[in-house]
Amino acid sequence: MQLRNLVSATAVASFMALSVSAANAFECKVKEASMDKPGGFPDRALTMIVPYGPAGGSGQVAAAMAEAVTELTGASINRDHKSGGSGTVGMTAYMAAPTDGYTVLEHIDDASSAHALDSSRPHPAEDLIPLVTSQVTFSQIYIRTNETRYTDWPSFVAWVKAQNGKATIANVSKEGSMERVTMKFITDATDMTIQQISFDKGAPRYGALLGGQVDALFEQPGDVRKFLDSGDFKPILTIFNERPGVFADVPTHREMGMDFEPLLRFRGFYVHKDAPADRVEWLQWAFQRGYCQDSYQKFNESKFMTVIDSYRDTQGSIELINTTIPQYREVYKQMGLNVK
Repeated sequence: MQLRNLVSATAVASFMALSVSAANAFECKVKEASMDKPGGFPDRALTMIVPYGPAGGSGQVAAAMAEAVTELTGASINRDHKSGGSGTVGMTAYMAAPTDGYTVLEHIDDASSAHALDSSRPHPAEDLIPLVTSQVTFSQIYIRTNETRYTDWPSFVAWVKAQNGKATIANVSKEGSMERVTMKFITDATDMTIQQISFDKGAPRYGALLGGQVDALFEQPGDVRKFLDSGDFKPILTIFNERPGVFADVPTHREMGMDFEPLLRFRGFYVHKDAPADRVEWLQWAFQRGYCQDSYQKFNESKFMTVIDSYRDTQGSIELINTTIPQYREVYKQMGLNVK
């Protein structure tokens, strides 16, 4: 079975037939604007471990959610960025932290794909309790707007093929990550070879494209919004089944002859499963209600995060994770990776 067919049969279902029609699907399910603090918790600042640098997508969503929760509850949140290993350094640090509820974790779908590849890695829906998934989004391929060697996807593919494997693309990835799997789909479909250069921190990743150290960038549109607004970057390929209205002039991978289903990026917030139950309940309320804050909604809208319905509560997040892990595991087996 070809990988693209395997993913077509499974991955798309996990994302619940997402489409641009979900743009107006937002419904904040947490109406209560206040909740009593259990036993005075928290009576000091929370710590949020973020496994990536502050300038990338994780850093941005962590800052926005921390602001929203603080607005709502008055509780301060100190962000602690522990980048490295495409999320594994931060996850390791989090699992070693006290389980008293004062330390929460921001993480992305990398936690699910890491567990799918190696079951000794923490299971994000069993070893952790998802508080909320607050972003679900698609990816694009970007080039510099002033690039002259290629100007669109067809000319980029032709140029890459002429480089005999020396062309490069920046991303944040590790073996088996969403980026790696998606790039395999793309390179298989186009019969081109390109080197993937991974940066855990957003600033050097984006700087590599700006400075010409790499030839292209794999990223999500909200993460590079300022570069799109400034005119420095432009997308040449949208990895999604339909053209979102805000990128109506950018072709999708399907339009360019690739028939795989897109793997989407999702970001959320977690607490350790051993945290006291009453504190977990308060954190669930705070982060789910934080999603509803005007400041967070404005942030998500500014980052194109309303193109797809981004909200999952705890149960919805568990379902998303529990569907994603076996799908990645099957893909890895088909890729010949050592699934542990």
